Amino acid sequence: MKGFLRSMLVVGSLLGSTCVLGYGQSYRDDGGRFAAGVKVSTFGAGAEAAVRLTHRTNVRAGFNMIDYSRGFNKDGVAYNAQLSFRTLEAHYDIFPWVKSFHVSPGVLVYAGDPITATAAVPANQTFTLGGVNYSSDPTNPVTGRGKIDFNRAAPMITVGWGNLISRQEGKHFSVPVELGVAFQGSPRASLALAGSVCDSTGSDCRAIASDPSVQANVVSEQGKINNSMSFFKAYPIISVGLGYKF
Repeated sequence: MKGFLRSMLVVGSLLGSTCVLGYGQSYRDDGGRFAAGVKVSTFGAGAEAAVRLTHRTNVRAGFNMIDYSRGFNKDGVAYNAQLSFRTLEAHYDIFPWVKSFHVSPGVLVYAGDPITATAAVPANQTFTLGGVNYSSDPTNPVTGRGKIDFNRAAPMITVGWGNLISRQEGKHFSVPVELGVAFQGSPRASLALAGSVCDSTGSDCRAIASDPSVQANVVSEQGKINNSMSFFKAYPIISVGLGYKF
């Protein structure tokens, strides 16, 4: 939460500075300093706004959202996962040749829990935790919850074509396109299971919450999930938008 607040303060200060510096400037090729738009990207559907900072730079901020559900099975445990991205972003757009091409360093902020899941193992079904085989207790089947978190704030860099604030006099609409990457770090999974497990023959049943050896295997399974996602340190960005200059 502190990282989120710091990021929003940075965005606010940049926007405030933009408004102050914008007055008194003269632009021979356009009559607008502010634009807003909508877009579709790998972060979902979103909206953004931009303000002209100098003749070659803009500052831009926006938000995105996407919801997606998917069920899958891992090591005999059935998961129902919900992807719910709610992201805020801020960019500093640099137009080196005062044309449509731009380079945009920025920051991405995740709001809430990006990925959550429920877990269940039907009674008497075998499954694996940390490499150990168990059977779900028929009188107290295994259930649980899990989630996957990213770093709350992540740096990103994009390159693109098109300017949300069109530089052409009298032209209000623009179609910006961007490609880039957000350096969000390795995702971190957490897994909490309840119910009871038995050995592979269905005997020697133990409550997950009170058995240290089972808890150790839950932690081991959590580590396996984290290792399988280690490649996801960088999130690809593809974005297409429609902007209107005021």
